[in-house]
Amino acid sequence: MPKNDLFDPTPGGLIEHDHNRDGVNRRGFLKCMAWAGTGALCVIEGGVLKSYALGSQKGSHAKSHKTASFSFVQISDSHMGFNKPANPDVIATLKAAVDKINALPEQPDFILHTGDISHLSKPSEFDNVDQILKATNKEIFFVPGEHDVLNDDGAMFRERYGRNSAGQGWYSFDKNGVHFIGLVNVMNLKAGGLGALGQEQLAWLEDDVRHLKSSAPIVVFAHIPLWTVYPQWGWGTEDSAQALSYLKRFGSVTVLNGHIHQTMQKVEGNITFHTALSTAFPQPAPGAPEGPGPMKVPADQLRSVLGIADVNYVRGRHALALIDSSLA
Repeated sequence: MPKNDLFDPTPGGLIEHDHNRDGVNRRGFLKCMAWAGTGALCVIEGGVLKSYALGSQKGSHAKSHKTASFSFVQISDSHMGFNKPANPDVIATLKAAVDKINALPEQPDFILHTGDISHLSKPSEFDNVDQILKATNKEIFFVPGEHDVLNDDGAMFRERYGRNSAGQGWYSFDKNGVHFIGLVNVMNLKAGGLGALGQEQLAWLEDDVRHLKSSAPIVVFAHIPLWTVYPQWGWGTEDSAQALSYLKRFGSVTVLNGHIHQTMQKVEGNITFHTALSTAFPQPAPGAPEGPGPMKVPADQLRSVLGIADVNYVRGRHALALIDSSLA
């Protein structure tokens, strides 16, 4: 059986683990480029996730994964309206993310935004993000972060970004043979508390994937991680195990999250978890200070700890390739 919590907090750390699928035991290594702002290429090979620093010799493998059936970009935690010392100009850094997207050698088909679009759920904050992201000329799919549902139980978010969604904003769609599922785990969130999906959404998810063939690639995206990163800070989702149980029969599942403002990767069985950098400000490593929150770094280093993720899907391959790029 796969071991749980395959995570090494040291950048470039190696963890040896046993991976068992279809009765075949595979021994491999999970290499985590944790909190690295220089960017990382993440590829599953033989059921094992490998991350390479971009610009390294092994990072040159990125070229072989650019011939994709399609690609998309994940951005997260733009926190429009935030103006504290950790980043007094979030407009500039979001525009830098857009420039990064527009400069990609192969243009993505669409964008996923994994929440905290705004900082205080103000209409002007949503307006600013919408206006900036227009420059990508891409279709954009959103899920809410807790900062997007502060004042009205998420009504404004759903009116803007979730008109065709179910319940409190969850939905799914298909692109080029890949099934995408946008989940909401930030409603009724208590300070420092774990995210939650709730029984209504879990029942919807079970029904949503019921008709899919087990060979269908699945991409799930939500704001708070669907694996337990650090429960003391609420970095996890309390009922995620039930949600993930509905996905165990699929050969390829990728789960994309934001919320923690840093890059972490993990593999459990057939499921690859990946959290994204913020475009606004970094947060500390789990457990380092007393609690989470905006982390100030020297001004000339800020863009090295902010960024985007470029995700490539190659039809016929088991894995999605993820490249994390900083805004530096």
